[in-house]
Amino acid sequence: MEQLALFSFPEPPPPIEIPYDIGEKPDLTSYDYYIVAFSGGKDSCSALLHLLESGVDRSRIELFHHDVDGRNPFFDWPITTSYCEAVAKAFGVPLYMSWREGGFLREMLRNGTPTAPVIFEKPDGTLGKAGGDGPIGTRLRYPQVTANLQTRYCSAATKIDVGAAALRGQDRFLGKRTLFITGERAQESAARSRYASLERHRSDTRDGTRRVRHIDHWRPILQWSEQEVWAIMQRHGLNPHPCYWLGLSRASCAFCIFGGADQWATLKHIWPERFEIVAGYEEQFGVTIKRNMSVRDLAAKGKPYPSALASPEIARLALSETYNVPVLVDPQSWMHPPGAFGEGGGPT
Repeated sequence: MEQLALFSFPEPPPPIEIPYDIGEKPDLTSYDYYIVAFSGGKDSCSALLHLLESGVDRSRIELFHHDVDGRNPFFDWPITTSYCEAVAKAFGVPLYMSWREGGFLREMLRNGTPTAPVIFEKPDGTLGKAGGDGPIGTRLRYPQVTANLQTRYCSAATKIDVGAAALRGQDRFLGKRTLFITGERAQESAARSRYASLERHRSDTRDGTRRVRHIDHWRPILQWSEQEVWAIMQRHGLNPHPCYWLGLSRASCAFCIFGGADQWATLKHIWPERFEIVAGYEEQFGVTIKRNMSVRDLAAKGKPYPSALASPEIARLALSETYNVPVLVDPQSWMHPPGAFGEGGGPT
């Protein structure tokens, strides 16, 4: 498969006019480290490509991938880590993994215990460890669909806090200037439209007297449209994550709590054993992910994406742990995947 080019592809809708971002832009020549929070989704891929197009020295760029399942496959696409590794290799930048010990599942099943520590890879090949000694607490429910990160704890516990711990836990960032880059876009939600394009990162300690770290947080594609995101991927011939070829519009967790009926119906079709486990935990907890229905009821309302039905080999790839198709293709033959310009299904 050259690019999993097995379908008829949707034409992009007319461009959407979005106001130019008047926020502050960083001096891209002034940092020692450029860290991209890299999920493998189209937005984080675009953030990386934008750095390269902006002339940032790739020897200073690193990708941080937060493995939400913590090497304990449960909620996310099994292929994601391998896809991220393939992208990093293709563009000649290092990829460092980080995760919450036990991952999403351990945090969800937490019952009278602290949140687990964070593990992170370091350039010298060793592993760092931080946390694990916090307050006792109990979850015993899935994250809930809300913008509140305490209730929607998956984002905080398996991504945001993990990235911050990886920055705080490495002395190589002390006395240096670091730019931490994420791929949020204002077009995705009202909440994200209010994000700052450039601000101090939560791990910044530039005003301290000891262990001083200068870390800025930049959202370079905050004002980009989806058209611009796909366009930069086409310019570089970057083959999108397999979930887009299945028909999904976002490369979040496979069983993302924001997923719509068709996404859950697709997961039930291509991964029925895991769907049953996920649904079973809802019944065990007596608390559903969605406020008004179970995931069984949600999946029953939807239909599997046509591309998932038509091409079981793509489903097998998405559920495997080895990305074995080209990650770079000829930009002239690059095509939008079926999930392009589809339903949002993202954070509020």
